[in-house]
Amino acid sequence: MTTFAIFAYDGIESIDIGATYGVLSMAKRIEPELDFHVLSSQGGEVVMANGLRLLADRSIAEYQSADVLMVLGGPGWTSVCEHEETLSFLRLVKSQGTIIASVCTGGMILEAAGLLNDCAATTKVEVFAGEVPPLQILGERIGTDQTSIARVIDAGQILTGGGVSLGIDMTLYLLQRLFSAHVAQETARVLEYSAAWQANADRLPDIVLQ
Repeated sequence: MTTFAIFAYDGIESIDIGATYGVLSMAKRIEPELDFHVLSSQGGEVVMANGLRLLADRSIAEYQSADVLMVLGGPGWTSVCEHEETLSFLRLVKSQGTIIASVCTGGMILEAAGLLNDCAATTKVEVFAGEVPPLQILGERIGTDQTSIARVIDAGQILTGGGVSLGIDMTLYLLQRLFSAHVAQETARVLEYSAAWQANADRLPDIVLQ
């Protein structure tokens, strides 16, 4: 069994749950040896951006080892970057050898935990008028030579993904890496995402540094 733990927090974007949990839910019908659950700092209720509510399956204190930990994005990332319990948890998970993959501004949380030191990374680029792109902020923190506009940057144990709907592409990328191209392609097909997946591949690179 290959297990994905999805880390959520107050202020995540609801699309990030669909891009991860929703995609994995479809993939499990193709690959039964797949398991997944939602984690949050305290467990229980998470209030997403604009109020949609989610019940996490367990708290980080109840975390059991997983093959992959996915860190979601959303405007709540700024608060999480100051939550030392969460940052310490991420460092612990990395020390255990777990693959850690960020979706959108989840990459900013990885940076705050020190997981992107000397590591190439990407995050969200497109923003509303007047906002600073998170990728620009990330570049100021780890060095612009370490950041790129990309669909996915795979540095082995640490993966970072581009913005918002590209979380779907990150989840499909992980399905291909951990299972097979067939599992990823069939999941995309049944999601009716094959054309969008190809279009994203045509406009953005997957950067593999392993």
